[in-house]
Amino acid sequence: MDAQSLDFHPTSLYLGAVLHLNPGSMKPPRKLHIKSYGCQMNVYDAQRMVDTLAPEGFVETASAEDADLVILNTCHIREKASEKVYSELGRLRVAKDEAAREGRTMQIAVAGCVAQAEGEEIVRRAPVVDVVVGPQSYHHLPELLKRAGDEGRAIETEFPAEDKFGFLAQPKPDAIRARGISAFVTVQEGCDKFCTFCVVPYTRGAEVSRPVAKILDDVKRLADNGVRELTLIGQNVNAYHGEGPDGKSWPLGKLLERLAQVPGIARLRYSTSHPRDVDDSLIAAHRDLDSLMPFVHLPVQSGSDRILAAMNRKHTADDYRRVIDRFRTARQGIAFSSDFIVGFPGETEQDFRATLALVAQIGYAAAYSFKYSARPGTPAADMQETVSPAEMDQRLERLQELIDSQQSAFNKAAIGTTVDVLFERAARNAGQIVGRTAYLQPAHVIASADIVGQILPVRIGSLERYSLLGELVTQHPAHAPALSPIATGA
Repeated sequence: MDAQSLDFHPTSLYLGAVLHLNPGSMKPPRKLHIKSYGCQMNVYDAQRMVDTLAPEGFVETASAEDADLVILNTCHIREKASEKVYSELGRLRVAKDEAAREGRTMQIAVAGCVAQAEGEEIVRRAPVVDVVVGPQSYHHLPELLKRAGDEGRAIETEFPAEDKFGFLAQPKPDAIRARGISAFVTVQEGCDKFCTFCVVPYTRGAEVSRPVAKILDDVKRLADNGVRELTLIGQNVNAYHGEGPDGKSWPLGKLLERLAQVPGIARLRYSTSHPRDVDDSLIAAHRDLDSLMPFVHLPVQSGSDRILAAMNRKHTADDYRRVIDRFRTARQGIAFSSDFIVGFPGETEQDFRATLALVAQIGYAAAYSFKYSARPGTPAADMQETVSPAEMDQRLERLQELIDSQQSAFNKAAIGTTVDVLFERAARNAGQIVGRTAYLQPAHVIASADIVGQILPVRIGSLERYSLLGELVTQHPAHAPALSPIATGA
């Protein structure tokens, strides 16, 4: 996964699962609050922490103040990411002191990539923390919490030899149903690319792929409990090479082909990919599998070959263009999102204009763009030829203006067409149900809640910011909807 690709604004993550205790247990439930930052992998990890702690008697709460255990599931991708964690720990110290005055014990854990990167430094700067656990060790949470209770503190940030997925508790059926009709499934972790700006190889470790049989068991369990859409996730998901039932290494395309056969799974997605790992099996999957959505997140980071080399991306801008062409040849109407870093050390105006030219040529349905921020311990952090903050701001504004115009054109092209929408939940506006198109665009209709979980045709009538507004139609059109010029690369 590209280091800066999925660093969204931190969000409080209340997973909403209803977790039942053993009826024979007389212990009162303990309250758990998780605040998760960053990428899709962290969302998935947070859910698995909930599943791991459920047998210990924990149930979730949306409030940190009345929790018995608060977990900060952290992201170390952007500059000042750790400072945000320390700021949050300062607020939690007050809550922990208040709990003590009330006669309650509150434990605080820091998990995720900041925990992996900073370890002992966290408890030195924030003695309020009871447990520090890296992303490869959260299956040890129950024993770490017990050790912290006995010894005052527990830290585990090593890369364990065992596969954590073999030790994680499986989610209960009611927990799966409470999380909705879409689910993440981790199929691969770690990265071997060592981009010079990226901390992922140091915080998540080397590439490891889960066996096909284990993934298939997870997917069948999800499908049996109402999940209709899967997103396969990994730091570098299309480097997947898990052991198949035939004993051979399976690429991502072959895994997708097998998962498309699971009854109940209507849509498949995957994220995040590297251009170097797009192989023939993945292209064939997009050609042959109707359930594989025609929307690919393929980070490029820069359009300048000089900067791509400095980033150690291992591809050129033309390599990237050729990969895009392969997808478009295989699947009509396929669309793309990407990631861009502006102001990488040594980036000139000419380099930046090469990025603008690439964006203009490819045409994106969406993209994420960031100013470069140095991560301690990465090779780029030692590069001396930096770009001024003012220049970075100006370049980011120009890039985002171009990307926004492309996304707007892509969304506007849906008006007047009929598109398939997988409905997910009731919207905030009374009477509306919201779902997503094949391109992840939110779409709202007036309908009853019994359409949740169904894929239905919607005639799009208007656009409100980034959301499509439409009405259900009774019959699916015989022809495909008109596509934006961006989707076709025109």
